Amino acid sequence: MEPEPLYNLLQLPGTVDQPAGGTLSQGEKNKFLPPTSRKDPKFEELQKVLMEWINAELLPEHIVVRSLEEDIFDGLILHHLFQKLTGVKLDVEEIALTAASQRRKLAVVLEAAGQSLQVEEQQAQWSVESIFNKDLLATLHLLVALAKCFQPDLSLPPNVKVEVIIMESTKSGLKSEMSVEQLTECSTDKDQPSKDVFDELFKLAPEKVNAVKEAIVNFVNQKLDRLGLSVQNLDTQFADGVILLLLIGQLEGFFLHLKEFYLTPKSPAEMLHNVTLALELLKDEDLLNHPVSPEDIVNKDTKSTLRVLYGLFRKHKLKESTDGEPLESPN
Repeated sequence: MEPEPLYNLLQLPGTVDQPAGGTLSQGEKNKFLPPTSRKDPKFEELQKVLMEWINAELLPEHIVVRSLEEDIFDGLILHHLFQKLTGVKLDVEEIALTAASQRRKLAVVLEAAGQSLQVEEQQAQWSVESIFNKDLLATLHLLVALAKCFQPDLSLPPNVKVEVIIMESTKSGLKSEMSVEQLTECSTDKDQPSKDVFDELFKLAPEKVNAVKEAIVNFVNQKLDRLGLSVQNLDTQFADGVILLLLIGQLEGFFLHLKEFYLTPKSPAEMLHNVTLALELLKDEDLLNHPVSPEDIVNKDTKSTLRVLYGLFRKHKLKESTDGEPLESPN
């Protein structure tokens, strides 16, 4: 069993006795996340957004991150992510099994990342030691920097900050104080995703939602008829991603090999895989004009499902329009 984390032993700022297993050299400082900070909703949301981003980027390599602390530290996923984002091949071993080889690999990846981010080692809010030791704050600082550099349109939750406990070893014991760590910047109006037609529809004209759903279901069924499929319930039948993938393939001319998705998904993870793949295809075709979380589709969120289907509806209904007038909103 792992020893109890040091932060569980810390309650209030001040001078505290040095806990066993948490020895610091005199004058050395370290910082820890108290449980209240870990449970902060915005802090948890930031981790969720970053994990979804990494999983979407590495989907073709069948890599899935479930914990930033446990999955990032050895450099393997960072190596794949960095190569995917930059196209730069790093001269490191693919599989590092020992702690020493993992640390060496991590050092190479972080050095390359620092050069791409134009961050000096002394200025970085992460280090080989902190990442390798599964420091969640350092890991988040690194991933936020990578996202801002290589995926600037990624909608990170704004103004995420958490309280941390800074410990310092003194002659009289461990001295602690509280501090605030800023992880993402304060947002401005222009940083906020603009509201789309469905935000307005659900807010201002909820009585029209069913009419829009009916129009889109009719369109979908026309396109799926040749496959012998039909949709009766828009809210539930797209949650596993299967019909959505078949619809995209039918409309966009994609051939999806059965090895690429789960035709009969049996778990939420398999459903999430299907939906994530579908959203990536839509992004590639520039048919997703508003951020959509794959979890929202799996969780049967009506507004998110409508956003996804409306991109296809608008493009292909426009093709069929006899007068050529563009469809600006789901009236």
